[in-house]
Amino acid sequence: MRFLLDAEQHEFARSLDAMLTATDTPAAARAWAAGEHAPGRAVWGRLADAGVFALAAPEEYEGVGPLPVEVAVAFVELGRHAVPGPVVETVAAAALLARLADLGDAEPAKRLLPPLISGDAMATLTLPEGGPFALDADAATLPLIVTGEELRLASGHARVGRSLDPARRLGRLDRTGELLASGPSVTAAARHAAALASLATAAQALGVGLALLDKTVAYVKQRTQFGTPIGGFQAVKHRLADVLIGLEFARPLLFGAALTMDTADVAAAKVATGEAAYAAARAALQLHGAIGYTAEYDLSLWLTKARALRSAWGSPAACRERVLTGGTNGR
Repeated sequence: MRFLLDAEQHEFARSLDAMLTATDTPAAARAWAAGEHAPGRAVWGRLADAGVFALAAPEEYEGVGPLPVEVAVAFVELGRHAVPGPVVETVAAAALLARLADLGDAEPAKRLLPPLISGDAMATLTLPEGGPFALDADAATLPLIVTGEELRLASGHARVGRSLDPARRLGRLDRTGELLASGPSVTAAARHAAALASLATAAQALGVGLALLDKTVAYVKQRTQFGTPIGGFQAVKHRLADVLIGLEFARPLLFGAALTMDTADVAAAKVATGEAAYAAARAALQLHGAIGYTAEYDLSLWLTKARALRSAWGSPAACRERVLTGGTNGR
């Protein structure tokens, strides 16, 4: 498949890149990891104004979607800038509510989608296919949980701890909150939401890998050994070329999966982008030398995120199994 983004999609990516570059997301990510959410919420408001959360919901609920390709475009940029917060979970929650409405249960969407899309609400959620932990439940204002055929608004959460990425704070949601919907439609909607969450995570991982490659290329042009930049050494060139090839091979899988939303295609994209970002992180750590291990150095924000995203919303083993067993179309 030959897939190219159109001019409007490229402009959307450029506008997000420019906006996030001017926002100082590394500082927001460090504050978020320390439990200070105000800078991250400011970024959140800008993302909402840019229409990121509207991409997963239809027009009748003030959205512009569903547009999974544009979701992938946006989340590449969010990964490139290490944006903190439950961004994946919020678009997945929007997709869950929108799909429930499509299946005949529109009341939760009417009530909860508009504040999600406007950025007034921040969602986190746990789904049967996504693992037991909710991301950033201490910051989310809309914690959703699906168990069996029930969708509930959790009444609280228990803090578990941080993930490999300090800016990703994990918790368990209370299973006894307000019942929003029940029945087979909840199961179908949750399956769709999990596929979009996996796709958005894959896109985020690709953005993280691209950022790590860019930062490493810039660094090896400056760091010298024996009086010459290490970027001129053949071994360094080959290592970075391997990273680039991995990322560029993952890119069409990501956007191909966004076109089909087939669960096997999404799983393949998740494996490819996660492994490519992890390889980029390993190369970045080695080529930066001792400074790469320093938590105060901004590179660490992307290094830890690459490792965390590799397992979020589908471990490599689970995704490979899904590819082997075949997928179903999530539309």
